[in-house]
Amino acid sequence: MRDLARAVNLQGGSLYAHIDSKEELLFELVNRAAARFIAMAEAVPPTLTIRERLERLVEGHLEVIAEELGSATVFFHEWKFLSPALQAKVKALRDRYQAYWLEVIGEGVRRGELEVEDVHTATLFVLSALNWTYQWYRPGGRLSLEGLSRQYAQLILAALRAK
Repeated sequence: MRDLARAVNLQGGSLYAHIDSKEELLFELVNRAAARFIAMAEAVPPTLTIRERLERLVEGHLEVIAEELGSATVFFHEWKFLSPALQAKVKALRDRYQAYWLEVIGEGVRRGELEVEDVHTATLFVLSALNWTYQWYRPGGRLSLEGLSRQYAQLILAALRAK
């Protein structure tokens, strides 16, 4: 907390005038990332084709990770250190976001545009692959965000056996 206060030019104790606890700060970081993921998913028009919706979801997911790398890292790892009540809130946000993916993949299967044995497992597979990028992706690296998004979308569509 002293390091954080120093980074924002405050005395260590002054930071608590802005936040009540370390846990509140952690929850706000996690909540910020979750809100970005959900807002991105909500912005994908349901009128697009399944392929286009998946491409937009992939692009948006990777964009959130790239733009909110610190918050995304905390979102993926540190939320489990919250109290059970706040963990439940985070799980509800995670489930809300996951529901967008379940809907698109499920609709694709129902329409015969995707072929997977289990929609839930396929959704977890896709999100797991996307989520891990925070470990190695860095803006300005070998791949542009657009190039990475395009490659991930191709791989995901192939894994979902898109028609």
